[in-house]
Amino acid sequence: MRKAFVTLALLALAGLGLAQKCEINRTIVFADYDWESARVHNRIAQFILEKGYGCKTDALPGTSIPLITGLGRGDIDVSMEIWYNLSRDIIDRLESEGKIQRIGVNFPDAVQGWFVPTYVIKGDEKRGIKPMAPDLKSVFDLPKYKDLFRDPEEPSKGRFYNGVLGWFAEKVNTKKLKAYGLDKHYTNFRPGTADALVAAIASAYERGRPILFYYWGPTWVLGKYDFTMLEEPPYDPEVWNALIEEENPTRACAYPLETVYIAVNTRLIKEAPSVVEFLKKYRTSNELTSKLLAYMQDNRASEEETARYFLRNYQDVWTEWVPAEVAERVKKAL
Repeated sequence: MRKAFVTLALLALAGLGLAQKCEINRTIVFADYDWESARVHNRIAQFILEKGYGCKTDALPGTSIPLITGLGRGDIDVSMEIWYNLSRDIIDRLESEGKIQRIGVNFPDAVQGWFVPTYVIKGDEKRGIKPMAPDLKSVFDLPKYKDLFRDPEEPSKGRFYNGVLGWFAEKVNTKKLKAYGLDKHYTNFRPGTADALVAAIASAYERGRPILFYYWGPTWVLGKYDFTMLEEPPYDPEVWNALIEEENPTRACAYPLETVYIAVNTRLIKEAPSVVEFLKKYRTSNELTSKLLAYMQDNRASEEETARYFLRNYQDVWTEWVPAEVAERVKKAL
């Protein structure tokens, strides 16, 4: 009688999704990079694994190269963001050694480029802003608008807000200014920190002022504000490589669209095939990730709160990643 009662109780618990057991009998460790989008994606995946698959998870904080190295050693199981073109050498080596494997694409459309507020081109009727540069489409249109983006410290030129001094992108943008012939018309202004760059962009936008700047996505800045990326010559590998390698290149092109991958230590593929199958199907976009980061910024939300916001409000997205019974357990946990 007692045995039958225990059996029925266990069945009841399983029906409630409380007895789900993870297929791997150890903690799954995520690479907690020092940028927000990666940490938000970690919290989303961790919540699904913990509540939907019954797994234990943890996250190891750090910077890019040490964490990728840890992924290769097996100290870390999952990296939700692998920016391949920024760490190509170490990733190629670890993949060739069979230590890590890219198993899916988190978002295929990470962007970098030169932006202006969309109201500069189209105006904003709600804010009473009229178009300031209705014909501005391309970087090659910028010389005639240098007065619009006037540098207060050098009024004869416009101001281009570059990345922080020493950034890879800052060096690329500096060469682009020369290759496009824009160094004659614009100062190459480098803010002291990333926060200073954000502050300049946000301040200009809130006041409805013109500003020309470099930025990238996914970020809360692109998620919160309406910007237009200026056209450049299409990305060309030959032109791009010359731009990187030569001291004074005469041609330039758009940044390559970056595919950001999900990678795992290959041990996890053998130990937890269901977990890996979920991670293979995990898929977002630059736009969606930027919206989540904007929510996080506007609401001063934690990464965990932002993950729950996503799981509550984007069920049509994440339920495609997991079996129906897993989705139900996650929904109940919310």
